Amino acid sequence: MQRIGQYFVYLVVRLLLAVVQALPLAWAEPLARFGAWLCWDLLHLRRRVVEENLRHAFPEWSPQRRDQVARAMWRHLLLLVIEVAQAARRIHRTNWHQFVQVEDESQTVAHLLQQRPLLLVTAHFGNFEMAGYLLGLLGYPIHSVARPLDNPYLDRLVENFRGSKSQKIIRKQGEFDRIEQILSSGGILSLLADQYAGRKGCWVQFFGRPASAHKAIALLALEHQAPIAVGYCVRTGRPMHFRLVIQAVLDPKSCPESMRTVPGITQWYTEQFERFIRRWPEQYWWVHRRWKDPRKKKRFRSRNRRAA
Repeated sequence: MQRIGQYFVYLVVRLLLAVVQALPLAWAEPLARFGAWLCWDLLHLRRRVVEENLRHAFPEWSPQRRDQVARAMWRHLLLLVIEVAQAARRIHRTNWHQFVQVEDESQTVAHLLQQRPLLLVTAHFGNFEMAGYLLGLLGYPIHSVARPLDNPYLDRLVENFRGSKSQKIIRKQGEFDRIEQILSSGGILSLLADQYAGRKGCWVQFFGRPASAHKAIALLALEHQAPIAVGYCVRTGRPMHFRLVIQAVLDPKSCPESMRTVPGITQWYTEQFERFIRRWPEQYWWVHRRWKDPRKKKRFRSRNRRAA
């Protein structure tokens, strides 16, 4: 029964995508605005989580300002889906420059073509799906680490989009040997690095609050002496128009000794994320619980046990 339900959801999604693909791009903006009103004002999807995250990240903002950014975030998420659905039909190797601006292009190309392994790190910001698609379209051999979706039919659909160009997908679980092989051979590994890593993660400061981050990125950088490039793909006004940016690079070979630790590297790229999220807060995924802290619950339970 579960597979039947998953397949039904898949068919509904395919039908919606077919409708979106058939629509003119000019309809994307009004459609996304209507969907944002529906998600935020009518259905209140993830409203409590989004409000709490924005309140902690931007305590100086008024409630009206946070409400405005939350609605703009939903508009952004819906535009992201529309852009992904229409990308293959609109952006090709012969016309990509009409849609994408590569900031500091010569330096970016130099980072991507260097004869060393590279960790390309980003967050749930801008259209990160298009970032991998565009780099693959331009011929860079990117390997992206991704968690499989719970619905196997939707997972196959998303993987087909991600792998439609030169981008290769690596599953998060069970493929560590493949990751090691890619970096040992001087390849490029792309990762989303703003996900909650649990109680045993590396705890860093993100918007002034403790956040758990995965240790693997820093460990891989130190083991393979691989530079970490923090980048993003931000929408520049109109739908389907982006700017690809490598914001900062940290090289374990030449960075200060104090930075060559797991906490030092993890805090560094987390601060880089915060910089561009503060600039375009409406293009960040405020819908997930980035700041869960089970350490507090554990300490609370321990105090209760001692008191008992």
